[in-house]
Amino acid sequence: MTGTTEDYAPHPHIGGRTAALRALAAWRAAAPGAPRVVVLTGDAGSGRSRLLTGFLMLCEPEYRKRLPLDAMDPSTVPPELPPPAVPSAEGLTAAQVLWLIADHFGLRATGVEGVYAELAALEEPVTVVVPDVDRAGPVRAADEPARLVREVLAPLAATETVRLMAEVPRPLAAELAEGLPPGTAQIIDLDAPEWADPDVLVRFAQAALNPEFGAPELPFTVDPAMRLALGAAIGRRGGSPLVVQLAVNCVLMAPEGFDPADERFLPTSVGAALDLHARRLGTDSQTLRMLLAPLALAEAEGIPVQLWARLASAVAGHDMSPAIAGGLLLAGPFVQPESQETGSEGGGEADEGRTLLRLLHPALAEEIRAGLPNVAAAQTQIAMSLLEAVPEQDWGKADPYVRDHIAGHTLEAGLLPQLLTDPGLFVHADPVPLRAAVEAVPLEQLGAPARTYLRTTPLLTRTQAPAELRAAFLETAFVEDGLPEYAEAIRERLGLELPWQTLWSLPVAGVSAVTVGTLPGTEGAAATPVAVLVVPPGTPGARPVGAAGAEGGESGPAALVHGLVQPGLLDETVDLGRIVRPSEEERAAAPLGLSRGGDYLRVWNRADQEVVAALISDTPFTAADLSPDGILLVATERGAKALRIRAAGAEIAS
Repeated sequence: MTGTTEDYAPHPHIGGRTAALRALAAWRAAAPGAPRVVVLTGDAGSGRSRLLTGFLMLCEPEYRKRLPLDAMDPSTVPPELPPPAVPSAEGLTAAQVLWLIADHFGLRATGVEGVYAELAALEEPVTVVVPDVDRAGPVRAADEPARLVREVLAPLAATETVRLMAEVPRPLAAELAEGLPPGTAQIIDLDAPEWADPDVLVRFAQAALNPEFGAPELPFTVDPAMRLALGAAIGRRGGSPLVVQLAVNCVLMAPEGFDPADERFLPTSVGAALDLHARRLGTDSQTLRMLLAPLALAEAEGIPVQLWARLASAVAGHDMSPAIAGGLLLAGPFVQPESQETGSEGGGEADEGRTLLRLLHPALAEEIRAGLPNVAAAQTQIAMSLLEAVPEQDWGKADPYVRDHIAGHTLEAGLLPQLLTDPGLFVHADPVPLRAAVEAVPLEQLGAPARTYLRTTPLLTRTQAPAELRAAFLETAFVEDGLPEYAEAIRERLGLELPWQTLWSLPVAGVSAVTVGTLPGTEGAAATPVAVLVVPPGTPGARPVGAAGAEGGESGPAALVHGLVQPGLLDETVDLGRIVRPSEEERAAAPLGLSRGGDYLRVWNRADQEVVAALISDTPFTAADLSPDGILLVATERGAKALRIRAAGAEIAS
């Protein structure tokens, strides 16, 4: 065993890595001379995750009880301390990881800088371990791992009250440690000679071949001598834990005709594992790689099994259904199926028993993608195939993978801006991956609808709003941004029951008060519902109010008079004194009531106290009023708007 001369039992999950475990234990114990920041890195498939998982077992009290600590090298066992914060980065944005850390330590900060300030002010150091940095982000092409390192991990590493360990891809490891004082950070590269442990690969292979640990009973697994010899051969040639795992998978999944004494079919790299397995099964490597190509280009947790043949055929340029139908043994060693249940989000039907397929490891994806002639072209074919899979071009009926992740494919294909014109996609797609994809596009390449979506997504992600509420927020945002045709498309085409209809929006700054009222008609004409907006003096179209108006000055407040139902400012000659406000009796008798907070409004039915509409804003509400017939008048720092509230049993203005 590398790094020790004593006959200690290895960590049962890791099987070795003594030198690295000693360094991690010293970091955990804050031993004299130990670094405050540890960066764990290595090639993809080098065993970073396995080492970190085994180490965290030693840090978690319940797992720790199950380990043979007395038999292990004491220098590899950290002291018993409260568990560290372990926010896994897999699938998360940099901001999400930061707020997981803030929540773990009960921080009260409302902004990013406040999080670091509160951490820096702590009296006692805190410990944070961030695994899976290479898997960060809801969209692969958005390069979230780099953002996570630069925007979150680097500031954490610079905070002296934080003891940080992060599992980071090699290209980012030096960047994370850069700029820290000498002795603050240590990079543990598992492929470097001082940290490598060739013996661990042999033990890993021998354990994976053992029926006691789940291997099937085969002549070379039940015979101890044959098993140990084969494991030693696989371990010697493998070079990394991933290659060893793939070699064992290939042997166990298709043992027919395998000769354990013939090392020609034992791989030395990920690519060799693919090529040798295909050759041993009598097919060409390109067929196998085309079968796996959609999984190498997939987003999130993988593609639904029912889309596999369609997408493989799209990438290959010909029908791959026959190869997939008989390709279980061929693709099986490299694929990890996962069962998943989904609900009816976005109006789609419940899809119980759903199976997703993903590659066993990101290094497989890297190998397969590197062999494609043109990744962008392959992603274009996948995106087109996904679009064709949307029933009746109704995103509410689309498969959740298609709906939520087509943006990731079109981003890498360079086609995302062209996709961002359909309000149905904005409404039905999961806003977290769609937002990440849109943010990865330079702002100047985005059309007006995409920019509106981008400014609205903080509300969508913050509230985890269902499709109907996402539609309502977006309908209002499109009216605010002067895109009424998109607001109308949401109202008319999507078949969703929105809690309101936005009647108009006026982009005027400084609205401090609003009120609804009516302007009596003259000579028998009908009264006109109006909105009165109190604005700063000098606002175009406004007239002074109160004493300032009587004296002809402009030092006091001013008012704009706007149609309540019909958009447009009324003539400046309108006499403010003629406007009739609803009486308290009229308001009390109205079917709807209004409650207001700093960044939310709630409209509720007086009959049963049920909330029929809830608004939030990315800028504070400055004023609000509700007409007796159900039109909500709202002002924020951005301006004013009127919404017709739709509630069963309430008489709503038309």
